[in-house]
Parts: sequence; structure tokens; C-alpha cells
Amino acid sequence: MDKKVVIYSTPTCHFCQAVKGFFKENNVEYTEYDVSTDQEKRAEMIEKSGQMGVPVVFIGEEMTIGFDEPKLKKELGL
Repeated sequence: MDKKVVIYSTPTCHFCQAVKGFFKENNVEYTEYDVSTDQEKRAEMIEKSGQMGVPVVFIGEEMTIGFDEPKLKKELGL
């Protein structure tokens, strides 16, 4: 897969852990930004998504908010 995968998350977010577990199970490489400590990435996430909640996942240019497994599978071609 050649789409870049990015997740904006926090350490205490249950759904963030679920997304990362899903990625691990499916051998999906991703870049993670901890928006609880990285103010620049938090501002970037809010600007891109209009959301303050996490997780916010980008697969290529496609944004998914929350743990929407069917959508993630579709975007990843699984």
C-alpha cells in the first residue's frame, strides 16, 4: 500500500488504542502524533478535521474520525 497513514491520538484514548491495534493486526505502518503533548500537531489536527476529539486518521487524503473499522478496511484495501 502506498498511501501514507497518520493517526492523531492521545495515550488515554480507548478508540485510539483500538485503531492502533487494528493497524498492528493488519501490518499497517503508520505515523502517530500524540496531540496531548504536541501542540503544533494538535493545531494541525483541529485545522484539518474541525475536531478536538481523537482519533483522527488519515489514509492518504481520506479522513476518518473515530474507530470506523469498515471505512478503514475500505481505505486500506483490506
